[in-house]
Amino acid sequence: MDTEPIKRPKAWDWRADLAAARDVEHRQREGYRGFLEWFENWRLRLRLEPSRENAVLFWKSEVEQPGKNRQDWQLEQWGAAMAWFLNWLRFCKEAGGDFRTVAERVRDAVEMTGARRGLALRTRRTYGQWAARYAKWAGTERRAMDPVVGRDWLEQLVAKDGIALSTQKQALNALVFFFRDVCGAEELDLEVRMKKTAKRMPTVLSVAEVMRLVAKIEPKYSVPAKLQYGSGLRLNELVSLRVKDVDLGRGVLTVRCGKGDLDRTSLIPECLKGILAAHLQEVRRIYEADRKMGLPGVAIPKAFGRKFSRAGESWEWMWLFPARDVSVDPESGIKRRHHLHSAVYNQAIKRGALEAGIHKRVTSHALRHSFATHLLEAGTDIRTIQTLLGHSDVRTTEIYTHVAKGVNGTGVRSPLDAMAGVG
Repeated sequence: MDTEPIKRPKAWDWRADLAAARDVEHRQREGYRGFLEWFENWRLRLRLEPSRENAVLFWKSEVEQPGKNRQDWQLEQWGAAMAWFLNWLRFCKEAGGDFRTVAERVRDAVEMTGARRGLALRTRRTYGQWAARYAKWAGTERRAMDPVVGRDWLEQLVAKDGIALSTQKQALNALVFFFRDVCGAEELDLEVRMKKTAKRMPTVLSVAEVMRLVAKIEPKYSVPAKLQYGSGLRLNELVSLRVKDVDLGRGVLTVRCGKGDLDRTSLIPECLKGILAAHLQEVRRIYEADRKMGLPGVAIPKAFGRKFSRAGESWEWMWLFPARDVSVDPESGIKRRHHLHSAVYNQAIKRGALEAGIHKRVTSHALRHSFATHLLEAGTDIRTIQTLLGHSDVRTTEIYTHVAKGVNGTGVRSPLDAMAGVG
């Protein structure tokens, strides 16, 4: 039986329509375009749909941002640009067109295909962001689907943007996935020579600085900060810990699905055992309150969840650092309790460093760097540190030998110190 082909809604492009708009003067178009690009970038970053409600939110949060001295002519022009866009959006909806930008359409296609292929949510979103960035540069769907254009973009990214080698590989992998899995390209040639970038020294805090940071950080983030420093965890490893991963009796912390999807163990500091025991009692109260409210269990790995559908309701699977409030799980759409958000915790670390008067670029990863450096300075061998950090190659761990030298980790004495008191 013959079936009619599925008709895709016609794709609309506000840039092309703005360029041809007869109700906008030629000299105003560039100003309109610049403002609407600003709005679009804001939307894409927050993953928001184009709508009147989000336009109002953008105006209040970005245009009327405190401390920004906006000129009257700017506000008038931006208001007219937003009014034009909302009119355009209304016409698109009435005509049944696809009003998403090329970047949004490509991003959504990559993320949906990634979900079907079983990619992790984080990987899908990373690929989607890179593909959207590429599609915006390409300008049109036809150009975006051309591997030659993709190779040109990657070459520009490598040659001009000065991004790190790991970032270059990430962009390449995202484009390979887009062309092969989304576009269905069988023969793909994206031969781009990666440009190695110099390794930068990690930010390391002194023991005194770590103590000041922990003292100044907000109390609710104090335990995670102490554990991250005391066990040398990556940010995602820290927030993803569960009750079952903590063995206070043996002093062992198990990291599940770390970088490279590998498990490993690390140590639990003796001084943290009592603090963690008290913290677990508080987490238990949150867990029991969730059960009384009939909330769905926490998210668990897919394969295990299919086999044991209610495992997420058991105590051992509870997050070690649960979020304060319940929220909608972006992967399943279920309203449940998630773990502490990595960005929220990272911002708390930055605020604590500022409050502590630490004049370094401090992120949560500085605590991991400090853990490794302080162990090395205390005489721990490099192979043991490699195992604790979960590095697959000891050369990655060896960077801390260079940092330790700067703080007398190898016992080297400056010749200037020998001159002290001379002359």
